[in-house]
Amino acid sequence: MEKVRLIQGNEACVEGALAAGCTFFAGYPITPSSEIAELMAFHLPRHDGVFIQMEDEIGSIAAIIGASIAGKKAMTATSGPGFSLMQENLGFAAMAEIPIVIVNVQRGGPSTGRPTAPAQGDVMQTRWGTHGDHPIVVYSPTSVQETFELTVQSFNVAEMLRTPVILLSDEVIAHMRERFQYPENVTVIDRKRPKKDEKEYLPYKDDGSGIPPMADFGTGYRYHITGLIHDESGYPSEDPEIQRKLLERLMGKTERYKDEITLIDEYFTDDMNVVVVSYGCSFRSAIHAVKTLRKEGIKAGCIKLKSLWPFPKETITKISEGVKGIVVPELNFEQIASEIRKYVDVPVKGVNRYDGSVIRPFEIEKTVRGLL
Repeated sequence: MEKVRLIQGNEACVEGALAAGCTFFAGYPITPSSEIAELMAFHLPRHDGVFIQMEDEIGSIAAIIGASIAGKKAMTATSGPGFSLMQENLGFAAMAEIPIVIVNVQRGGPSTGRPTAPAQGDVMQTRWGTHGDHPIVVYSPTSVQETFELTVQSFNVAEMLRTPVILLSDEVIAHMRERFQYPENVTVIDRKRPKKDEKEYLPYKDDGSGIPPMADFGTGYRYHITGLIHDESGYPSEDPEIQRKLLERLMGKTERYKDEITLIDEYFTDDMNVVVVSYGCSFRSAIHAVKTLRKEGIKAGCIKLKSLWPFPKETITKISEGVKGIVVPELNFEQIASEIRKYVDVPVKGVNRYDGSVIRPFEIEKTVRGLL
């Protein structure tokens, strides 16, 4: 394999999935994610894997849940409308603790919107789209190289925490072509499985880590899986105490391991008096604007949110101390900016576009100057 290539973001996602050990993909074509399905259809048979084109997105997520239960690392890819159809089964995967990876390449919306236009309007849907309180982990790449890295990270965290993980890309990152260097070493994490001599396997019994070992169906372990509140055996229960303990353990997984799953990059933060916080394709304009402002003598810093959920509230609170304000460029009506306002006492100004165009650096520069 060539170590350095010029490839597309969606192609880097496929490379990352294969490197992480993905051997099953089920999906339905939808712009702007379709290249992922197309390339997985080409590569998986050559890696002893399975590709299935499903009849719709509901069937797609159901199929990868089934494959994961059978012990396979499984992924699907979609965009906004398809992601909406996956929400019920996303909640099932969270409750039943089934590790899967869902790639959502965002596009303009709502409804069918503008399928080929960039947007970042699915941020809150990734966190709150399904019903009930549930754990979720969401990563957001800002480049082709990072798409590979965060795809691997998504699989590793899904396996480590027994939970669904979402890679939230966007049309710009998915379709741009950049220099990609295949890393010399890729860290791969596999799910924790029960000991071979374990005679009475309980699929939801906490071993002290908050994450029960997961046996593969078809390997001799018989157990029950349900979307209902369940006890350690997997069978439904209406006991309030069992429900309390189960939900606290589920919600506690992301908090307990937040240092391992939260990824943030900082730029020029040592002496900043204003900070730009961004993610996805909008970060590219943000960092350009910050570099321009610093050449003018304005002490601007930049924070890249590589992980969006669980939200890094402690970090955001800390970086807000000592700055005059926070600027948040994003292609939506202030979804992350609204979240940031919950945790800071300084002005938070959004730089927002929702017209199918990307944010220009000068728009960010103008907003920063307005805070000083």
